[in-house]
Amino acid sequence: MMNYTSKNFDKSEDRSTGDRILYFIKTKGHASTASLAKTLEMTPEAARQQVQKLLTSGLIAGRQEALPGVGRPRQNWVLTEAGNGRFPDTHAQLTVQMIGSVRKLFGEEGMDRLIAQREADARATYLQICRGPTLQERLEQLAAIRTQEGYMARVERDAADWLLIEDHCPICIAARTCQGFCRSELQLFQEVVGADATVNREQHVLAGAARCVYRIARADR
Repeated sequence: MMNYTSKNFDKSEDRSTGDRILYFIKTKGHASTASLAKTLEMTPEAARQQVQKLLTSGLIAGRQEALPGVGRPRQNWVLTEAGNGRFPDTHAQLTVQMIGSVRKLFGEEGMDRLIAQREADARATYLQICRGPTLQERLEQLAAIRTQEGYMARVERDAADWLLIEDHCPICIAARTCQGFCRSELQLFQEVVGADATVNREQHVLAGAARCVYRIARADR
C-alpha cells in the first residue's frame, strides 16, 4: 500500500511510474493519456503502456468525456475501487466491525458518545497545534495534521477565500457506516479557523465527489 503525503508526485526512483499515475489521478481527478504523458514527461507510447498495465490490474477505468462542439468523446482515466484501495484506509474493515459492536452493545447513544470522545481528543490536538496568528497559517497547520492522518490535505487560495482540499479519506468506509464522523469534523474545522471565518463543505466523498473540499471565507466579507 502506498503511503503518500501532500507533496507533489516526483520522479524519485522509489516510486514506480504506475504509482505516480495513480497519485496524479487521485490528486488531480480524471486524466487522459496525453495529459499523463505531458505531466510525467513521458512519450505517448510509454504512457499508453503504463495505462494499459493499470487497466489490466483493475486499478483504473475509462470514462468518456464529451468535448465542446462536434467530435469524438475523449477517454479519461479514473481510479477504480481497487485503485483507491492503494491509498491508506486506516484499517477500515476493523473500524467498521468495531462500530457495529458499539451499536450492538450500547446503541446509537453509545455511538454518539464515541464520536464525541473522538472529537474531543482531536480538538485538543488540533487547537494545540493550529495556533498560527493568521488564518492562512492556521489552515496550513491544519492541512499538515490532516495529511499526517492520511487525508492528503492541502490549502489553496480561491479569490478572497481559501480551500481546504482533502484528496483522500482514510476513514471513508467507516464514515459511510456512521456519517456522524463527518459532521464532527466540520464542527472541528470551524473551531480551528475561529470566529473570523466560516467553513462550508462544497464537495463530499460520501456524496459521490472525488475528494472533500471545504471553503473558508472571512466572516466580515
